[in-house]
Amino acid sequence: MTKRQIALLACTAALAASGLGAAAPAAAGRSVHRVKPGESIQEAVDAARPGDTIILAPGTYRESVHITTPHLTLRGSSVFPSVLVPPAAPGTGTCAQAGNGICVTGTQDRPVEDVTVRSLTLRGFAKNGLWAKWTDRLDVQRVTAESNGTWGIAQERSVRAVVRHNTARNNGDAGLFLANTVTEEGGATDTRGTVVSGNRVSGNRIGITVRRLRNLTVDHNEATGNCAAVFVVGDESTPRAGAMTVRRNTIRENNKFCPKTPRLPALQGSGIVLTGAEDTLVAHNTVEDNVGDTPLSGGIVLFKSFVGVPNERIEIRDNVALRNGAADLADRDTAKTNTFRGNTCGVSQPAGMC
Repeated sequence: MTKRQIALLACTAALAASGLGAAAPAAAGRSVHRVKPGESIQEAVDAARPGDTIILAPGTYRESVHITTPHLTLRGSSVFPSVLVPPAAPGTGTCAQAGNGICVTGTQDRPVEDVTVRSLTLRGFAKNGLWAKWTDRLDVQRVTAESNGTWGIAQERSVRAVVRHNTARNNGDAGLFLANTVTEEGGATDTRGTVVSGNRVSGNRIGITVRRLRNLTVDHNEATGNCAAVFVVGDESTPRAGAMTVRRNTIRENNKFCPKTPRLPALQGSGIVLTGAEDTLVAHNTVEDNVGDTPLSGGIVLFKSFVGVPNERIEIRDNVALRNGAADLADRDTAKTNTFRGNTCGVSQPAGMC
């Protein structure tokens, strides 16, 4: 090696050691904001830039938090809980005034992208624990949403979400709620592959509601103690709800009684219910001991929508549905394009599907 080459290598090494002369790693410009109880999470969110992480120390935080910055992570402690509860005095901002714990919102022209919310407890908010609107690739994991007035974790007008390994319990309506829109009528939205997986839902009116959506997966969730475990809801709108998979969920003893509402009859003992959907696979689920005496009671139930639209091309196969009342499998629909095969069950309506 020549003296010139040796000198060049030495110079390169010195530049690398000093951090000069080479591109900085992607994480170099990102900051970590640490928040302790008594400090403002919202101030940290407002100060953060895309790519930053906000880490909450264990403890209780009395505030609502509104996130509009893309590529942001909000994370609680993984050892002891970081808990958000409603502020003692009326909060300011649209999220707090709506009664929500965390809001993640973009706009139709600019959805907020790649926001992560992880390892938090959202408790006791008048409306929703977490509310998301106009998001792309929202990632909600290991969040506990409990005792909120309407929904535990909810989103509308959003795509490519991951809702995984969360706990939603004792919420006024659905533990997990995903919809096209909640304020107006409209055709089903293509979620572009949203995944609802590995969650535990209990004590809610409905464990998981999927309303007027297409192209998503609901799998490996556990539901118990709700009035109804899983609802797939469609209607006559175009495009129709459907093109989804409901598989490998464990659904047991969803026998809480919920009185009727303006939208739904009384609920009790409903496992998986589909109304007005199309082209959906329900497979390899375990649905046991869901007992009730309402129009939607049963293990796996097909029911025409409440505007009279039947399910079409629903495939129900290879499920274990046992000890559900009034039936393990119930086809209370009018369409002839739905199929039941390979299921293990004791009682069906009509007879002959077991």
